[in-house]
Amino acid sequence: MKPETNLLRELPSVDRVMTHPAAAPLLERFSRPFVTETLRDLIDEVRQVIKSGHDLPPHRLQDESIITDLEKKLAQASRPGMVRVVNASGTILHTNLGRALLSEAAAEAVGLVARHPVNLEFDLGRGKRGQREAGIESLLRELTGAEAAAAVNNNAAAVLLGLNSMAEGRHVIVSRGELIEIGGSFRIPEVMAKSGAMLREVGATNRTHPRDYAEAIDDNTGLLLKVHTSNYRVVGFSAEVELKELVAIGRERGVPVMEDLGSGALVDLGNLGLPREPLVAERVAMGADVVTFSADKILGGPQAGLVAGGKSWIDRMNRNPLKRALRCDKLTLAALEATLRSYVQSPDLLREIPTLRAFSRPLDEIEEGGRKVLPLLRQRLGPGYELELVDSTCQIGSGALPTEEIPSKGIAVNSREMSADEVARLFRRADPPIIGRIKSDRFILDLRSAGDPESLAPNLRDRQRPL
Repeated sequence: MKPETNLLRELPSVDRVMTHPAAAPLLERFSRPFVTETLRDLIDEVRQVIKSGHDLPPHRLQDESIITDLEKKLAQASRPGMVRVVNASGTILHTNLGRALLSEAAAEAVGLVARHPVNLEFDLGRGKRGQREAGIESLLRELTGAEAAAAVNNNAAAVLLGLNSMAEGRHVIVSRGELIEIGGSFRIPEVMAKSGAMLREVGATNRTHPRDYAEAIDDNTGLLLKVHTSNYRVVGFSAEVELKELVAIGRERGVPVMEDLGSGALVDLGNLGLPREPLVAERVAMGADVVTFSADKILGGPQAGLVAGGKSWIDRMNRNPLKRALRCDKLTLAALEATLRSYVQSPDLLREIPTLRAFSRPLDEIEEGGRKVLPLLRQRLGPGYELELVDSTCQIGSGALPTEEIPSKGIAVNSREMSADEVARLFRRADPPIIGRIKSDRFILDLRSAGDPESLAPNLRDRQRPL
């Protein structure tokens, strides 16, 4: 091996590599500044390797070799941050994996508005500026029976807008048992503080009664708030005030009522064999002045927060300057409108909405798919692995029906040489990455959350033991 000083002298300059004929195709694919900076980083890395005393063959310093390494580095740097993964985690609406999958109709709608100008805020009949959410509002009114409706970028934003529009500077009365914390450590009291409304807690953690609300109302009360505890359950010695009772108290004392439903169901999940979640249309019919809910949970649409309720309150929210900061872009609105249109028009909603399809797939169909994919999975993994079709359970996820588990089937993958954690890392390095779960020291691929069973057969970039 040559001395360190000689190897450093043989390092090519940036200019020399950039003018090499083999670099020309890279400059056609990538911008010159991007290629130049990446090349500088690469040469610095090689320089550090030489200085550290590592064995480096002289041919690695030749221009062609440097350009080959540069091409790999450019390709790696140009990969998108978000890549497709296979959700075999056993959680259908996995927040970290993007929650609900869009229907084909919604995905097509996003593609159309992404590629072409659209009448986002243009009334084609009058030839003048139109309403951004006109189509969304019409569909939500039909689905919920509300006088009016609006959309913002998520449900926390819907709650924030509702509190600010209805009770800024005034007290909002809410049960202590409903002061929930949602994902990412965001808490209802913190959202309320940012809205400018003032929290007034009533009742106890496990029991709240109608008199607690009635006795707390004073001249500075702006709103009675009910929060559906969709991400946990209080059982045992407990009591809560039902929405109908809260509405009666509010009407008697002239105070509006808002309910945050969180997940928000437009169809009866009981028909799918799941516990029944409150329907938005029912809550509107019970007299709630405003109901807020998510679009990307059990509704099966894009990330958005939806508001349904009385026209005067929705008008007030639409006039609020905060609404503009929280509004949805054209891609979200296109996906949302297509999803809601399916709820209104589709003859087979379970076939069209992937989330509802995942909830309702028959267990024997899931098992049959698992048996069919086992030989392919064995072939892809090679020797050294034991595969077994096992009983499993699937969670809905994203805080919806937290205690409910849907029967499922899974494939347990055991290795004679690797731990369950190492097997999990191996699958995460597949193309596309496959996300499973570890249970009782076994790596399990859940077939209900994964959807297509063939997606569980990994294309392994390498079979070496992960570091």
